[in-house]
Amino acid sequence: MCYDMSFFAPVQHINAMLPLDEVPADAWQPTWHQVAQSWHPFPVVLEEDGKRKLRYFEWGLIAPYMNTPEKIAQYRSSMANARSEKILHDTRSVWHRIRHQRCLVCTTGFFEHREVGWKKKLPYFIRVKNQELFFLAGLYNYAPQPNPETGELTGTFAIVTRPGNDLLRRIHNSGPNSGRMPLLFDTARAAQWLRPNLSDAALEALLQFEFPSEALEAWPVNTIRTRKADTPHILDPLPAAAIPPL
Repeated sequence: MCYDMSFFAPVQHINAMLPLDEVPADAWQPTWHQVAQSWHPFPVVLEEDGKRKLRYFEWGLIAPYMNTPEKIAQYRSSMANARSEKILHDTRSVWHRIRHQRCLVCTTGFFEHREVGWKKKLPYFIRVKNQELFFLAGLYNYAPQPNPETGELTGTFAIVTRPGNDLLRRIHNSGPNSGRMPLLFDTARAAQWLRPNLSDAALEALLQFEFPSEALEAWPVNTIRTRKADTPHILDPLPAAAIPPL
């Protein structure tokens, strides 16, 4: 599953790819790595009140039933990803109930871990070739209880995941959710994902889209699950000679 992500491009460049009606006044602070359970905000695009808006929402969905601090603490850590198979076909799941609350998660790249026979799994940084940013399918929800400090409802999101393409199956090759990847979109499909009147049939077609391996690039990096400065050096590639071939 996808639990590690970056966004270090100028947020103004999102508007060049997907024209926006509203952009936050707050300055964006670049990040080269955040783990989902840090509840870090990321830029997301959604359609709301007839406008296409850019917002900074926290990664890690707070579902409607998480209406107390205790329930948030108990359940939120498992809400970073939404399995695509549940969105239409598991009518009891929260993902089905909020399937119309769709957003695009803006990212410069994400990380997955590969089992290579070492003591620790090897992280890879993965991005779309020749693009400084791209879009992941997401579902969002506003927290049911207001933030006690601001009085506002916190916007939260989960990334939709699906069976991986050839490249991601080779990288994400172990664990209970092995072989999966985030649902990536080209710009045309990203715009379709946001349409408020999207039918379930059209939604199914988007959920079945497999981003081609040849449009992605990936390289191994040093461990990302230890405390370190949030700098571009996180993405420094490891020497190829030291890595078993994919």
